[in-house]
Amino acid sequence: MKKLLIKYKLVIRFILTFLLVYILLSLSYKFYLDFSKHTKFYPDYITHLVAKQIEHLIGDLGYDVHVVPHPDEPSMKLIINKKFVARIIEGCNSISVIIMFASFIVAFSGRLKQTVMFLFSGCVLIYVVNLFRIVILSIGLYHYPWRREILHTVIFPAIIYGMVFFLWMIWVRHFATINRKQNE
Repeated sequence: MKKLLIKYKLVIRFILTFLLVYILLSLSYKFYLDFSKHTKFYPDYITHLVAKQIEHLIGDLGYDVHVVPHPDEPSMKLIINKKFVARIIEGCNSISVIIMFASFIVAFSGRLKQTVMFLFSGCVLIYVVNLFRIVILSIGLYHYPWRREILHTVIFPAIIYGMVFFLWMIWVRHFATINRKQNE
């Protein structure tokens, strides 16, 4: 048993670190969501901010767009040219994806400065790509509503998760210290 623990020490450390960071960040996010229930930003500040940024980006493309609080559920209604197109819910704000990304990067941490810089730039990139993903999805839903299922459940999740996977591969290949330990 001791030999196995020694042999797989790095794997065990990665799994435990990933789980610890993921649980801590997820609990912090849940606390944030619980705290946000009765604030002026509906349904929570980050989701509200994402909805407003989507509104501006789609408006900049020449559409008449409005985002309004949904009266029956914690979401924002996205209306393009007076047509209800989509709901922007808490899951659309990319925070859950960022938590998963950050947990992986910390679990495969490199030098402190590189880790912090990669974490920050990766989180910003995920957030920005998510905004453009929602803009493209929303315009796609406006013009091709019969393609809702494939757009929402296949193509656009592949964009955000594919990008996260790509960032992970860059991190492991070029910056993570575990890669250096194995090559020594």
